[in-house]
Amino acid sequence: MTPDRWAHPTALAPLEGVGQPWLRELLAEKGGIGLVCAPFLSIGQVPLVASRIERQVVKVPGHPLSAQLLGTHPRHLADAAAALARAGADVVDLNLGCPAKHAVSRGAGSGLLADPDLVLRLMVRLREVVPCALSAKMRLGLGDTESALGVAEAVAAAGADFVTVHPRRQKDYYAGRAHWRHIREIASRLPIPVVGNGDAWYAKDAIRMMEETGCAAVMIGRPALRNPWIFSQIEALRQGRQPVRPCGADLVEWLEAAARKLEAGLRMQRGVTGHLKELVSYLGRAVEDGGAFRTAALRSSSVEQILALAKERVGPLPAERLDLQADGHLGFEVSGRVGD
Repeated sequence: MTPDRWAHPTALAPLEGVGQPWLRELLAEKGGIGLVCAPFLSIGQVPLVASRIERQVVKVPGHPLSAQLLGTHPRHLADAAAALARAGADVVDLNLGCPAKHAVSRGAGSGLLADPDLVLRLMVRLREVVPCALSAKMRLGLGDTESALGVAEAVAAAGADFVTVHPRRQKDYYAGRAHWRHIREIASRLPIPVVGNGDAWYAKDAIRMMEETGCAAVMIGRPALRNPWIFSQIEALRQGRQPVRPCGADLVEWLEAAARKLEAGLRMQRGVTGHLKELVSYLGRAVEDGGAFRTAALRSSSVEQILALAKERVGPLPAERLDLQADGHLGFEVSGRVGD
């Protein structure tokens, strides 16, 4: 299941910590998503039971699923990868990009970027047991970018079907701007497709990334939390149609749908409220009110209070007052760039 076979040249990123099945389904309902990615499954020195591994494979109907692994133990990674493939994953992905210190300290995630030879060995082992598509999602390096091309070439040499490149270093976390020129450089050197990722905050950015870097598809994470319509807008631009222009009532409806999904899946009211606040922390960034709604909602103590605030403060707003249009007309977010 390579990018050329996806229904759309887009992918919903793994979204560690928030990418539960209900959210993946809700985002996919808006249309325009080619591949849906599940958050990584951490593989340590103790093997996981197959049933736990297989629970990662929760598909959105009609959408191929990528299941991601994080770890460095060859045999345990291979066993987990084989279990994911048996459970129906369309893509098995090795995480080479997690910047968290707990992952890097044990040589996993971005920590693997320092050792292209180990990346090659791990990917070869995965290729031996994975009959479905195989990929890796990588950053550029730990403190510099010198190993980036070597890591990407190792992924390709191992027989991977594609690689996703997030053009930041581990030490950058999500600060600064993503330098898309690295996506272009890697895409120009590899025999396999490259998926670009990073700072495509608006639909027009995704189109520009593909045009200026030559990447085969665009993976979007945080921008989809901020604008659930971004994938449908990308597809509309590709087809020469007018993209949707969400208004305040649309945003309220989205929050209400998210609350219903959460309440159906979680028993603890506090858990539902916390998850909804996490969505608001992104959605509120698109509201032209100086952060007032976002701040008030994050101080709320219940789902009912959050939704009431949304109806009162966001519901009446026209599309022009929300930074959710395909062209980023308000320009609240800083997009990636090709040149330095």
